[in-house]
Amino acid sequence: MTAQSQNLKSPVYFVSLGCPKNLVDSQVMLGMLAKDRYCITQDPAEAEVIIVNTCSFVEASKEESIETILEMADYKANGQCKVLVTAGCLPQRYSAQLEKEMPEVDLFIGTGQYHRITEILNDRARVRVEGDPLPKRSYVGQPAFIHSEKDPRVQTGPSYTAFLKISEGCNRRCAFCIIPTLRGNVRSRSIPSLVEEATRLAQSGVRELSLVAQDLTEYGMEGRYKERLELLLPELCKIEGLEWIRLHYVYPDEFSDELIEIFAREPKIIKYLDMPIQHTNDRVLKLMNRRLTKKRLFEVVEKLRARVPELVLRTSIIVGFPTETDAEFKELCDDLTTLNMDRVGVFRYSQEEGTKAAEMSEQVHSATKRKREKKLTQLLQERSLAKQKQYLGSTLKVLLEGNSEETDLLLQGRFFGQAQEIDGHVLINDMGDCDASTLRPGTFVEVEITEALPHDLIGRFVRSLS
Repeated sequence: MTAQSQNLKSPVYFVSLGCPKNLVDSQVMLGMLAKDRYCITQDPAEAEVIIVNTCSFVEASKEESIETILEMADYKANGQCKVLVTAGCLPQRYSAQLEKEMPEVDLFIGTGQYHRITEILNDRARVRVEGDPLPKRSYVGQPAFIHSEKDPRVQTGPSYTAFLKISEGCNRRCAFCIIPTLRGNVRSRSIPSLVEEATRLAQSGVRELSLVAQDLTEYGMEGRYKERLELLLPELCKIEGLEWIRLHYVYPDEFSDELIEIFAREPKIIKYLDMPIQHTNDRVLKLMNRRLTKKRLFEVVEKLRARVPELVLRTSIIVGFPTETDAEFKELCDDLTTLNMDRVGVFRYSQEEGTKAAEMSEQVHSATKRKREKKLTQLLQERSLAKQKQYLGSTLKVLLEGNSEETDLLLQGRFFGQAQEIDGHVLINDMGDCDASTLRPGTFVEVEITEALPHDLIGRFVRSLS
């Protein structure tokens, strides 16, 4: 993460793991720290305080979080670090166990208390100076906080793209998911609050704004506000400076005809949707406690494709859910072929304690889950290349990111159908007469596509658009 250092007292090193929603929490914590008696350092060896904002959604994310905490603990043993903090989903879920098993960690701060970061750190610093007994190590409560436009936030990463968290928590109770336990029920921000924050981001140079929530279509539906996504989007589209508004995590069962119409007609809302469906078989969907049927899914996708022909659809799928049969897995594969999704993330079911699915007796064997994941991934890889080839010869508007991650000899960017850190890139291998050094990251350019790969596109620079 990148942030401007300030000449303040205590240097803090910050590690943010997990999803974009977690990243926004990290940026809010950074803003609160920078406003107080702390500065941000990019070198953990210089830090007096190290904070790891963790994820614990599935087993792999828990392992990554623990490995990162132990890595940062080395700086406490051998560096200047005096306080090691573990924040976010992992302590929210396992604080009592972590207190016993991770003595190297000084503070555990859950998702419901992260906004108290400076208060908790300052209290600890005070008692250490005054010699009083140290306060408790764990600060974990029922998640109820969501930041507003009044809370400071340090924008990290590229200056031209940002996430806007419109709500927190989830009212769905999917049988496989621990999110409601980690994040609480839905609480939505007001439209004026979101518009003000988005306006500030645009004024700071943000061109691409990605809306995130556990479920965008649940925005405002908990009754706290009368606002709905159908009312929010037109207001965001009025903000000067924003060129792309991207929607992540929309659920098909709540995707109204009115929302489809707004999505289709607003030019700033790019024609890309991240719509997790998890499965297509009705029995499995019901067992997952999803509010979706195959009929409803096909209806929504058909309406979207008819109204927005250029639409790029991304989804996520779980294979090996308890009791899933070979026939139901084959049905899923056939349905995905029919639905013709552009991007699909395939995940093996993870048996997470605290969920209803974890208690189901007929768990699918791990070898079967791996086999199904491999088979579906191979099928989708073949289709991905065919989908990519449709762009050959076309000219696409591309948001330039800078030098390629693979080589400084190429520039890379993304067209509307490629989300940051999720999908592939557009690689520019022919600049023509243009001096690449004159093009800044965040610039929009036109690129003629000359080659298609399963995830990336390759093309020739045509002209700069901004």
